[in-house]
Amino acid sequence: MALKKITTPKGSIINSGNGKAELTWNQNFAAKRNAQFSRKQMFVDSEVLRRCSPRVPFQTGMLEKSGKLGTDVGSGEVDYIAPYAAMQYYGTADTRPYDANRGAHWFERKKVAEKEDILRGADKI
Repeated sequence: MALKKITTPKGSIINSGNGKAELTWNQNFAAKRNAQFSRKQMFVDSEVLRRCSPRVPFQTGMLEKSGKLGTDVGSGEVDYIAPYAAMQYYGTADTRPYDANRGAHWFERKKVAEKEDILRGADKI
């Protein structure tokens, strides 16, 4: 998923019978805003990985690590690249006998529980 970049027009001059108006844009606006959005996206991606971690099924730890390895933090996509990740996410129970917090649909369960905390943290950036 490619992130959209903000661009600004060069500016314009408007002439009317009552006068003239000139619109000029802050040349640094786009760069500053894009940098801010990039920092926020990096925060959201890293928080998703961190907060999903206690919910990911755990046997050897490779499924959890595959999320860290498969994610380009700041891209807006969190990918668990283990070959069995989709089966664990969609095809198993939402809890495990060894830990009721770990199981399928870990992102959806994390989103319900902690979405507002992540958004509040991103707003502070």
